Amino acid sequence: MTRATIKDVSRVAGVSIKTVSRVLNKERYVSDDMRQKVEEAVARLNYHPSLAARTLAGRRSFQIGLIHDNPSPYYIFNMQAGVGQRCREANFRMIIQPCDINSPGLVDDIGALIDQAQLDGIIMTPPVTDVGTALAELFRRKIPVVRVQPGTDLTATSAVYIDNVQAADDMTAYLVSLGHRRIGLVTGHANYFASGQRLTGYRQALQRAGIGFDAALVHPGQFDFQSGTAAAEALLGLPEPPTAIFASSDEMAAGVLAAAHRMGISVPDQLSVAGFDDTDLAQVVWPSLTTIRQPIRDLGYAAADLLLEFGETIERRQLPHELIVRGSTAAPKGRPA
Repeated sequence: MTRATIKDVSRVAGVSIKTVSRVLNKERYVSDDMRQKVEEAVARLNYHPSLAARTLAGRRSFQIGLIHDNPSPYYIFNMQAGVGQRCREANFRMIIQPCDINSPGLVDDIGALIDQAQLDGIIMTPPVTDVGTALAELFRRKIPVVRVQPGTDLTATSAVYIDNVQAADDMTAYLVSLGHRRIGLVTGHANYFASGQRLTGYRQALQRAGIGFDAALVHPGQFDFQSGTAAAEALLGLPEPPTAIFASSDEMAAGVLAAAHRMGISVPDQLSVAGFDDTDLAQVVWPSLTTIRQPIRDLGYAAADLLLEFGETIERRQLPHELIVRGSTAAPKGRPA
């Protein structure tokens, strides 16, 4: 059986090959009527575009790269899922490249990836988003780039993000509303600008509530389970321990829960625990985590969407976060909810 071609789709739909191409590439400014004709013809002919043919015709590889250096498998899985979904819709391929931002060969590795895969664009996730040498190399090569949650050079590239300051403020204010006054914070990795932003949100919520900032209640973390456990042991070992601990990621919050269980501290009766991200882990641990829902998949999808537009203008999209209340938080013992 002869395989259908783009010319066949053009003929059956009664539109130009250029219009067929624009519809297949999910480009803007195609009328609904034209789009419907093409999609019906594609379905009727069971047409599947050839990546090689598209590459030769448009001098594009129809491949984009997703670069990450993140300790959380939950974050990366969801980011890949969002980017991958948008790529499938546009018949693009996603090339995933883990990296080490502290490696002296980082820039060379990114350059080799671009050269070998002939990428049409790059999506950078934190903390890679803020590596100046990597950004400079992409600018030098004039390759389109979209950054997820950048903290520097905010007007340099298109970007997608949430308001980390407000999200941390929301969680801290919620814990205050339950009656907590000694609220511990496990910060994220120092390489991430989001870590400082979440500390800012925590501090401003305390200030608004008239609660003095106590540096002893803030402990550094690495966005992983082990650092959450270590932070909890340090915080809960204080002469006057916190009645609530807000961890800047769900994985660190899971570590806090594990430490509390091991120390015989009941959650949430004796200690409230909150996280950040609302990954699948948040509902697997016991009790299930009160957390901030960061729409990681949607961030990935939006980043790919911006990249695939290949526009000349820089665009920024802020996505909403959400406070999710579950069983790991309650009023401190002796206080009404």
